[in-house]
Amino acid sequence: MDDLMIICPHRLLVGALLLTLVEVGAVRTDLNGAAHAHEGHQSFAAGEPGDPKKPARTIKVVMRDDGKKKMAFEPARITVRQGEQIRFVLENDGTDDHEFVLATAAENRKHAELMKKFPDMEHDDPNAKRLAIAEHGEILWKFTKAGTFEFACLIPGHREAGMVGKVIVK
Repeated sequence: MDDLMIICPHRLLVGALLLTLVEVGAVRTDLNGAAHAHEGHQSFAAGEPGDPKKPARTIKVVMRDDGKKKMAFEPARITVRQGEQIRFVLENDGTDDHEFVLATAAENRKHAELMKKFPDMEHDDPNAKRLAIAEHGEILWKFTKAGTFEFACLIPGHREAGMVGKVIVK
């Protein structure tokens, strides 16, 4: 019985934190208890999901790591025209899971902090894709706004290890 008294408050605290995040729309969980991203976006700072019926320029983005501490996207800098639709063809050529999250730098930093609390969070937003080792994926995106945006891997430690790139929309 004493063991339950020690364990239960911890579980209650974790449950309360998760419930709070769910209530504010930061995280939702599935029936298996897995955390999923998060925000129920109605709009995105970097534009909007693309239309598969319209033409798109294809840009291949490779996620790389050296198995140690250096991680990167290739290319790390992409220039597009405002209004252009891009099909990002993503390839994880690394030794770890990686993700591609397209947003502003501030939005990605904020989300990276949330990822520290929920490192196994799965992304199902149209601007984000998580890939296992050797996996491929795609994001179709229309850049409706001019500016500088960021794509980053927000798995804890990856952005800090260099896994960040820029999209410049002219």
